Amino acid sequence: MSVEPLNLDPIHCRARQQRLCERLAELSVDRAVLVSHENVQYLTGFRPHRLMQAAVCLEADGRCTLAAPNSEPDDVAADRVVTFEAQWHSTLRQEQLETATRTLADAVSRNSQRLGIEYAAGCPHVLRAFDVPNVSGDRLVDMDPVLWRLRRRKDSDELAMIRRAIGCTEAMYARAREIIAPGITELDVFSQLHAAAVAVAGEPLTAPLGNDYQCNSPGGPPRGRAAQEGELFILDLGPCYRGYYADNCRTIAVSGQPADEQQNAWEAIVAVLDMVEQTVRPGVSCRDLFDQAQAMLDEDRAGAFSHHLGHGFGLFPHTAPHLNPHWDDTFAEGDTFTAEPGLYTEDLKAGIRLEQNYVVTTDGVERLTNFPLEL
Repeated sequence: MSVEPLNLDPIHCRARQQRLCERLAELSVDRAVLVSHENVQYLTGFRPHRLMQAAVCLEADGRCTLAAPNSEPDDVAADRVVTFEAQWHSTLRQEQLETATRTLADAVSRNSQRLGIEYAAGCPHVLRAFDVPNVSGDRLVDMDPVLWRLRRRKDSDELAMIRRAIGCTEAMYARAREIIAPGITELDVFSQLHAAAVAVAGEPLTAPLGNDYQCNSPGGPPRGRAAQEGELFILDLGPCYRGYYADNCRTIAVSGQPADEQQNAWEAIVAVLDMVEQTVRPGVSCRDLFDQAQAMLDEDRAGAFSHHLGHGFGLFPHTAPHLNPHWDDTFAEGDTFTAEPGLYTEDLKAGIRLEQNYVVTTDGVERLTNFPLEL
């Protein structure tokens, strides 16, 4: 069956460029030069192959120039596109980042009083290409925090990509419930779930399919181990569709019949998810929400909940808002986030984690993961 591919909308990309330009003006930055796959895609709609590089220059006046590998892509939000050879005679060049930034610099004026760059990605090549002699003084501005904040607010084209990734997880869990039984190996479950995700995506996924595929364990990559009667199988799935991630978790009883203590723990976890849905709205403290969830789970099994309550997601698996006592974030409209309470003890064989995905609305949340939670 043919699956219609999704792409970011150039109109929304232009709006995102405008929002970044407003921040450039506030920071007195002449231009931003960006090289990470995530930010190039966010602003132009073009995401290069994972083994190829691209670079984009956004001027404070709104002009956008894209340096793309090999050939000019279709339907991108750029005023000018220049290309460079990412391959020679079909061989990938390892110096692509240097070449991409030099090609970009050749296409625009190198002169700028203040340059915005991603401190976390490719800075030396950008500095050399744009004739910035060193990192001293105030000529450079780190754009990472600015873009991380802007990327929290998801536009409708981004939500469509995320919903497609979540659709992959729905198919994966449906297949898992069909095949999980005593004797099946974790690797067999992984391979069959991979096939289910690809069928929904209509193409290979951008990134691995999540972290956790282990039975009788809080998590980890799939092994050759066979599932056994009475155990619980934690599946924390995170397929990435064209750069946008899903991240949600279900726990499945291998025998199909959870023990009483397993069912009781499941009910305590579901109560936390209900609390999240009733509580979250713009302005709510993520740290306070974590503390409330921790107290609820400690009431059931003290010390059995040992990780974050959740996190934002989108073009990266873990972003703000952080439902975590190490941060002091607040929810904002347009955030997409996970809530993933869990309980882990030996008598549960070896634990339960349930994870839902949400988008924050003007007065609450919309749940994006509307498929079964049952063990």
